[in-house]
Amino acid sequence: MKAELRPLTSTPDRSFLIRTDIGQNLVNNWHYHPETELLFIKKSSGTWLIGDHIGHFQSGDIVLIGPDLPHCFRHEKKYTTKNARTTGETICIKFLPEIFGNVFLNLPEMKTIKKVLSESSCALRLYGKSKMTISKIIDKILTAPPGKKMIHLLSILEVIAEYKEFTTLSSKGFMQSHDETDKERIKAIFEFTFNHYRDKITINDLASLVNMTRESFCRYFKAKTKKTYSRFLMEVRIGSACRLLVENELNVAGISYECGYNNISHFNHQFKFITGKKPLQYKREAIDSLH
Repeated sequence: MKAELRPLTSTPDRSFLIRTDIGQNLVNNWHYHPETELLFIKKSSGTWLIGDHIGHFQSGDIVLIGPDLPHCFRHEKKYTTKNARTTGETICIKFLPEIFGNVFLNLPEMKTIKKVLSESSCALRLYGKSKMTISKIIDKILTAPPGKKMIHLLSILEVIAEYKEFTTLSSKGFMQSHDETDKERIKAIFEFTFNHYRDKITINDLASLVNMTRESFCRYFKAKTKKTYSRFLMEVRIGSACRLLVENELNVAGISYECGYNNISHFNHQFKFITGKKPLQYKREAIDSLH
């Protein structure tokens, strides 16, 4: 199993990519690329895995993902079908930071934008006024002439730098190594966790998966992701619970069972540990934010 390296998106007639994905084209696998990616979730919801972060995304979300940070977006099935009423849509902008040139990036006026590009190595999730402002610029960039597209891209980065309304998603330093063996192992671990988080998973299961001893696996995973596997599995399960609380009619007990918990008290404890809120409080606030 190998994380897919996507090819560069520049061509002789363009220096960066602007792409709209609809329906079935939203389906993607665990991949990485040398470009920085700005993704606008225009209409969809689901679960995203960015570096070692797992969480719920919904319509209106915007995320800036730095170069070589592995990620995938698992959209709810209704958004990836041909049903016109529910078909999802995202807008993707991918660019190499070098397109601005070292001289330009090192100008005093570019200091804050250069910092944003550096911070995107952990992936930045936007919120507040900046998210609303950028979504309007993205709509303009789709039909703008070539020169204006570059200006709009700089405007987007300037808004992010000016408002500073973002949270980082992945651990700092996650997968800095470009070693292909590392990428294959991490992908195998993540994919196994995604597919089996509802079941009982032991450290021995994961160690066998990547041909390591139990002790070597624990040291390896902590070194590469800056957290224990137990913490990561907890985040996967609670991330799934967050999505189900907003989108599913199951009660809290049903959701806890669906996410791999047999003890609702244990689920409630871990949910508050990760989110800082009780499940029903999280559900109420998340639903209120949609209106």
